Amino acid sequence: MKASRIAAVGAVAGVAVLTLSAPAFAHVSVQPEGEAAKGGYAVVDFKVPNERDNASTTKLEVTFPTDHPLASVMPQPVDGWDIKVTKSKLDKPLEMHGKKIDEAVTKVTWTADGDDAGIRPGFFQKFPVSVGTLPEDADELVFKALQTYSNKEVVRWIEVPQEGQEEPDFPAPVLTLAEASADGHSHGASDGAAEDAKSDGNTENASAETTAAADSGDAGGTDTTARVLGIVGIVVGAAGVAYGVLAGRRRADA
Repeated sequence: MKASRIAAVGAVAGVAVLTLSAPAFAHVSVQPEGEAAKGGYAVVDFKVPNERDNASTTKLEVTFPTDHPLASVMPQPVDGWDIKVTKSKLDKPLEMHGKKIDEAVTKVTWTADGDDAGIRPGFFQKFPVSVGTLPEDADELVFKALQTYSNKEVVRWIEVPQEGQEEPDFPAPVLTLAEASADGHSHGASDGAAEDAKSDGNTENASAETTAAADSGDAGGTDTTARVLGIVGIVVGAAGVAYGVLAGRRRADA
């Protein structure tokens, strides 16, 4: 009887840990390569994991904020993906390097090129974008995203997280902005990427220089912790089930 209870408790614990940890790394997210400082430029990565076992992710649509439009948006080419940049007229023109800009990027769409392309089950993909200048009067930017699978399923990551409340089921990617440095410049993105963004006004066909560093900050730590907890849960559950089976066999042999 005790062995059976131990096995049941172990299995339940493993499932519970996996259930609780999965949302921490399953949704589409955005993180800067280094730091995204107010008033500066940054290279940000949209990280897209595949949550399905029987379908690939074939399209990602990211809507850029209209309350804080970005004058410069330059996606980096990604092998196996076509990129479309959509611009819209601004109600209030922006001023950038002495020039008035009356339109800004409102959406970037990545589409897998080929029937066998895309993000396969068990994998994730990063989509780098150079952005600027970042607003000085905001602490974060919200990017709503649509993730399309090869089976035509569309997951809408558009729910805006609210401070003091639990994370929604389908949270929108949120970029947290850091305070500007003492010299008034952002050093989060590589100097080359920032200078390229400042000097090139073409936001459709330019690529941003990025690094191959892994995710940093709270999101990376959360992902690692969630995976560790998930593995621990599996081990505990499996051990409990095995113990129960062995105990049953011993009683049967006796």
